[in-house]
Amino acid sequence: MKTLKSMRLHIGVFGKTNAGKSSFLNRIANQEISIVSDIAGTTTDVVEKSMELLPVGPVTFLDTAGLDDSTELAEKRIEKTMKVVNRIDVAVIVCDFNGIDEYEKELISKFDELKIPYLIVVNKCDLGRLSSQAVKQLSKPFIETSVITDERLVFKFKEALVKLLPDDFVNSPKIAGDLVPAGSTVILVTPIDKEAPKGRLILPQVQTIRDLLDSDCMPYVVKETELKQALTNLKTQPSLVITDSQAFKKVSEIVPDDIPLTSFSILFARLKGDLDEFANGAKAIENLKDGDMVLILESCTHHAIEDDIGRVKIPNLLRKRTGKNLVIHNYAGHDFPDVKDYKLIIHCGACMTNRREVLSRILTANQAGVPITNYGVAISYCLGILPRALKIFKTLL
Repeated sequence: MKTLKSMRLHIGVFGKTNAGKSSFLNRIANQEISIVSDIAGTTTDVVEKSMELLPVGPVTFLDTAGLDDSTELAEKRIEKTMKVVNRIDVAVIVCDFNGIDEYEKELISKFDELKIPYLIVVNKCDLGRLSSQAVKQLSKPFIETSVITDERLVFKFKEALVKLLPDDFVNSPKIAGDLVPAGSTVILVTPIDKEAPKGRLILPQVQTIRDLLDSDCMPYVVKETELKQALTNLKTQPSLVITDSQAFKKVSEIVPDDIPLTSFSILFARLKGDLDEFANGAKAIENLKDGDMVLILESCTHHAIEDDIGRVKIPNLLRKRTGKNLVIHNYAGHDFPDVKDYKLIIHCGACMTNRREVLSRILTANQAGVPITNYGVAISYCLGILPRALKIFKTLL
């Protein structure tokens, strides 16, 4: 089974036109991923390539348009290039032996602001050498190479990349396996979601099952209609019950108070974002007033069903909890809209995006002074069961 994009290390490749970005990516991937040409502006959109990069593991490269693109569509291309910054875990800046100038410096400033580690690849060293002045500008780690002639390029890049990897990628965090002891039973309550492809569970459920198996736990998967029987069948009570957020209320009424209970969405709030931030953001629900705007943010586009969680169920829960006439907007995709006029942002479970993008969105919300939470946290808050849903996470107590 292929590793999902959301679980891969995202590496953005940046630089000026004709610096050799696409040639660099083609060498690393050992195949023609991006079109290579001497004509400026050949890369017109972000090109994504997922691959196994040993010993790093599964990665997704994002090849971007040139920062100094002067073609007719330059502004839109550069805008897309800058949006990629919010999606990456590591950046690669490709320049030539002349070093970096204002284009790369502006990009580096953005990386520093967002705490994104980056590597500078000095290309075309078969045509010239770095001057002493150019070397002084390269304060961060860099490698000198030629994507055309350097036979050790791939090794050099891998060696440098390993030193840059974020800790949360090297020490891959658990979804739920670190919350319960090895050998324990965990009940997963998985209503059959109408949006899930026929014959399959939805993604967070599958990933949680795998995580528990990797942690030597015994997942017991049931629908909410079989939960009572499942609890009766077990000779010893489960160490944890994890439910789909949409069945939270019904499940909380069935599961005894002495059995820890949480949801898939809350687990993913911790895995993909910042659970403390989302828990604090949910408090803003209590302060919503008539006419306040709420943004419900989804990471992926999908066909909405008649009782869609983001378009129907959560809006209904918010209005019922607050008793207010709220203005609710839905937004889907990688782009992030202007949020300054919103009183609350509710993010999805982020199963189809990576942690870097979610953290970037949290940062943007913080800078705009807008509280942010996520589906599972918001639902459990509206139902009055958030304290119980967070109890298993001792760091929050």
